[in-house]
Amino acid sequence: MTQAPARPKAARRRHDREIVMLAVPAFGALVAEPLFVMADSAIVGHLGTAQLAGLGVASALLVTSVSVFVFLAYATTAAVARRVGAGDLPAAIRQGMDGIWLALLLGSAVMAVVLPTAPALVELFGASETAAPYAVTYLRISSLGIPAMLIVLAATGVLRGLQNTRTPLYVAVAGFVANGILNVVLVYGAGLGIAGSAWGTVIAQCGMAAVYLAVVLRGARKHGASLRPDTAGIRASAQAGAPLLVRTLSLRAILMIATAVAARLGDSDIAAHQIVLSLWSLLAFAMDAIAIAGQAIIGRYLGAGDAQGARDVCRRMVEWGVAVGVILGVLVVLARPVFLPLFTSDSAVKDAALPALIIVALSQPICGIVFVLDGVLMGAGDGPYLAWAMLVTLAVFTPAALLVPVLGGGLTALWATMTLMMAVRMLTLWLRSRSGRWVVTGAAR
Repeated sequence: MTQAPARPKAARRRHDREIVMLAVPAFGALVAEPLFVMADSAIVGHLGTAQLAGLGVASALLVTSVSVFVFLAYATTAAVARRVGAGDLPAAIRQGMDGIWLALLLGSAVMAVVLPTAPALVELFGASETAAPYAVTYLRISSLGIPAMLIVLAATGVLRGLQNTRTPLYVAVAGFVANGILNVVLVYGAGLGIAGSAWGTVIAQCGMAAVYLAVVLRGARKHGASLRPDTAGIRASAQAGAPLLVRTLSLRAILMIATAVAARLGDSDIAAHQIVLSLWSLLAFAMDAIAIAGQAIIGRYLGAGDAQGARDVCRRMVEWGVAVGVILGVLVVLARPVFLPLFTSDSAVKDAALPALIIVALSQPICGIVFVLDGVLMGAGDGPYLAWAMLVTLAVFTPAALLVPVLGGGLTALWATMTLMMAVRMLTLWLRSRSGRWVVTGAAR
């Protein structure tokens, strides 16, 4: 009788260890990725304002071109983790190779589009006459690294599915360091200017892809998994990723609409919005790390046929999401006096950002639940539901956001609609998690 209560405690401790083991390295890797752009900006910024403006336009186009394919990591993580749970490592690696082949195909296609259309894309983004040549140069050169960037996404998904988030952390940190060194050497040492920055990024990304491929190939040889492209497997990877692409594009549309609305509110409001959005994005990295752990752990439990274990770890991860959300919310409130002066000395911008930051702080527990359940359903391979749920969220958010300037609301009202958006996401994801329809066991969904 005295040991009965210890069993759930032991299970919670086991879940906690798994979550921490996967989430902490994942967070480090997530934070390292945007440092590429920051390093480029810091180095190119000393070349001149026009070069920095050109980098800003080109990097925005490049990040958008790559980030819409983040499903390569998400879908691959879930599929590989299921096969790991089922005890079939050769099939897990084979599934991962299908994702990598798909990444290579998609990356080559995107590169083939971006290379000739770079001037038109830069013009579409409204680059000035002085910044446009630099933007075109950076975009054309850096587009050569797009296949490597997508391979990195897919290979990261393979290792996450294999319950390995440490290797992606090491590769991300090494890639960041190499990128910084290459940029300094090529930009200033070789005198290549912004072209040197682009080549440094391409070389670093190709190096990262090569390391990932070496790790995956070693695993394939160890377990006797085929490396040849399999048409059926590649098609299955694409079909699994398509709903997640819809989800990602819908989320991107929400963020673009929010920025467009903020721009209509005035210069102070759009400046404040960018500050608040940057913090919101940073907080999302912490939440996303838990979601990544959820993808890997849930996929493994379902692959092993342990439906109850999947439900239990889902419940525990929601508790983690709420707790992390509360902590982050408190930190946002406490850090306001320090955070805002880092970005602006304009009192009007500070006044606009301050109440919006309070809303961001209050919404963090909701965000925690959303990110966790998003990761759980991804790990379960429940992509179609996630796509429909995000489309519903977009349909609710869009009219609410567009009414903000019409009704005379300011940035605070806009971020209230952002919180509404997250609340709708939480509702749709919670209803799905409660229904249990996501609990589909087996090596494949």
